[in-house]
Amino acid sequence: MADESNSVSAGRRRHGRKATGRRRKAPSKRRRALVATAWVAAALVLFGGGTLGYLYYKLNGNLTGVDINAALGTERPEDVDNGSMDILVLGSDSRAGKNDKYGKDEGGARSDTAMIVHVHEGRKKASVVSIPRDTLIERPSCTKDGEETPPAKRVMFNTAYEVGGPACAVKTVESITSIRMDHYLEVDFSGFKDLIDRLGGVDITTTKPIKDKKSHLDLEPGDHTLDGEQSLGLVRTRHGVGDGTDLGRIALQQAFVKALIDQIKDVNVFGNPKKLYDLADTSTKALTTDSELASVDKLLGFSRGLKGIDSKHMTMVTLPVVYDTIDINRVVPMPEQANQVWQALLADKPIPKSATKGSVGDPPDASKVVGGDKGDAEPAEGSTEPRSSATPTPSLTRAIAQG
Repeated sequence: MADESNSVSAGRRRHGRKATGRRRKAPSKRRRALVATAWVAAALVLFGGGTLGYLYYKLNGNLTGVDINAALGTERPEDVDNGSMDILVLGSDSRAGKNDKYGKDEGGARSDTAMIVHVHEGRKKASVVSIPRDTLIERPSCTKDGEETPPAKRVMFNTAYEVGGPACAVKTVESITSIRMDHYLEVDFSGFKDLIDRLGGVDITTTKPIKDKKSHLDLEPGDHTLDGEQSLGLVRTRHGVGDGTDLGRIALQQAFVKALIDQIKDVNVFGNPKKLYDLADTSTKALTTDSELASVDKLLGFSRGLKGIDSKHMTMVTLPVVYDTIDINRVVPMPEQANQVWQALLADKPIPKSATKGSVGDPPDASKVVGGDKGDAEPAEGSTEPRSSATPTPSLTRAIAQG
């Protein structure tokens, strides 16, 4: 991208044809929360950049960049210029460094869940598609550190990151969707926790008890302000909500992300310079980006173009899937419905409701458990308490359910 301050409007839409040249610039109990981890930093960068911007120039050294274009070459879906943009947001579950408290480092990392963030032309709306980590896919050949991994069939989606790092994750997503990813964002466990703590916690309302010993979470129905460790527990939990699968956890993560985005917009960091610097410092340390965003000025220009998007204008769905007939612990895409999703994004159109009809993740019961603002969720089952009228923001629970 020649000018990152205009990178959103210059975003290219992708098509299934291959490009002929370089693109124009324009589970363990601890393996949880990764996509929400990425979304914490992504939300700060994508939707809070105008607020944090004036300190970013000091923070270049915090950013880590990966040259996706050089790694993948020309064999990618073609750029199509219709003003929209696609971003792969990923979480890494490496146990190295500060993450070792969440488990033993076994020398590798996987992406627990990925989100494809499609920013519509005009930069006022976004559609987000979560890909469950247990989705069985055909993984393309990938090269990492000079070693090539051959293609494979019926492998879990999250193995792409393990065998080939960020470039293989992007290549795999592009092979599934025929959509070219304009940008890549990644965060890890410790980054997630630190960011939430720097924000001062995230306000949520639970409509049912959430008790999960594996994620050390014990929440009664009602209002809560979650610190970093509690937030990590919330987006890690699987057994405490829904049907106990990753699909329920994704719905919980999506509700948390919407609450987080709205709260970031309300943070008065200009009145607290130390908090402003702490947030900027923590978010840039937590991020790995594609090389086109791996500088503060480019990241700032990119984020300014997206700050107008809030949770009310964000549609979140899960890739349409059904349980695998051979292994009930895995899911497989529904071909016709998944194609509707990808074609909608290619055309920069809303994802039709028919695209998720019949999917085992549409919508999981977990989407009804958490609302974003205190007092802004349906009353707990059996409760006689009326809904609070103090908060004007619509219920995140309803927003997700309506998709």
